Amino acid sequence: MTTEQPVALVTGGARRIGAAIVRELHQEGYRVLVHCRHSIQDAQALCEQLNHERPDTAKVVVGDLNDADAIASLAASVLNSFGRLDSLINNASVFYPTPVGEATLEHWDDLFASNARAPFFLSQALAPALTKSRGCIVNIADIHAEKPLKNYTIYCMAKAANQMLTRSLARELAPAVRVNSVAPGAIMWPENEAEMDADDQLQIIDRTPMKRPGHPDNIAQTVLYLLQNDFINGQIIAVDGGRSLT
Repeated sequence: MTTEQPVALVTGGARRIGAAIVRELHQEGYRVLVHCRHSIQDAQALCEQLNHERPDTAKVVVGDLNDADAIASLAASVLNSFGRLDSLINNASVFYPTPVGEATLEHWDDLFASNARAPFFLSQALAPALTKSRGCIVNIADIHAEKPLKNYTIYCMAKAANQMLTRSLARELAPAVRVNSVAPGAIMWPENEAEMDADDQLQIIDRTPMKRPGHPDNIAQTVLYLLQNDFINGQIIAVDGGRSLT
């Protein structure tokens, strides 16, 4: 164990795709910071498992990314954890439908806060540390930033802003920091209020050339690839089984 091992922060890293990214990077030798807001028990359990494999290589950082005033304190906690940062994975996201006629300003603020505002301000707060380490940012976008999903207009708009964030920061932070994005397709079915019924799921799979959903590891492996390939910058890679082609 040395202070030279790279450090990665994964927002929303306690569960689902975020947890898969955390595991992939840890397996590759990264020390990992698992950010969460409510899923503290899941984050702690994940870190306990990873620390059992390699002691003192995983820590939990807690913060509400929707609270603009909390970004600075979260960034400070991140930098105090291991004393450096090499990679920021902006994975945390909120997803639910907002049909026209039912959408509210609260929906707008919530969806844009998690999918666009927080990734920008967290990237800004951590840019000096990433510049020092010649690090990377990877944003988790969505193919529906370019291919609208019915009844999800605000979410799709927020993810479109997320894609422009990737391209714009890639120019502004280069050459010291590279910024790229992964745009998932059908990887894991939504939970709670965004849950899709079996018919909706079958329709999505039918429109996917690979005729099956992907796996969180498909996203995690792509994130790792973007961190390792030092001449990719400003790119948005769709990992969707060809869904964006149809």
